[in-house]
Amino acid sequence: AISDVQEESNREATIVYEVTGTAENVSISYTTFGEGVTTNQETVATLPWAKEVRTTGLGKGGSLTVSAGPDGGEVTCKVTIDGEQSKTGTASGPFATASCSGF
Repeated sequence: AISDVQEESNREATIVYEVTGTAENVSISYTTFGEGVTTNQETVATLPWAKEVRTTGLGKGGSLTVSAGPDGGEVTCKVTIDGEQSKTGTASGPFATASCSGF
């Protein structure tokens, strides 16, 4: 059992965060769990947007939150872990927020 825990702790996972939609001036916040917790925020003028991160540790996962700007539009978030789709979320309207968490 100890070797299984050690093996999983050292296994690297690739997480891909993706945002698509029609909204402009989108606020994106993503958190990655692994050896520690890393949170990043970005504002992008136009979509699509994507970020790939690699993480190790027992608790691999995180969250992705996307907010449309004041002019509204649609935003869709998608998270893929090691090539397998994990979570998606969609929202539309001014300052609408889509969330992909719990993966």
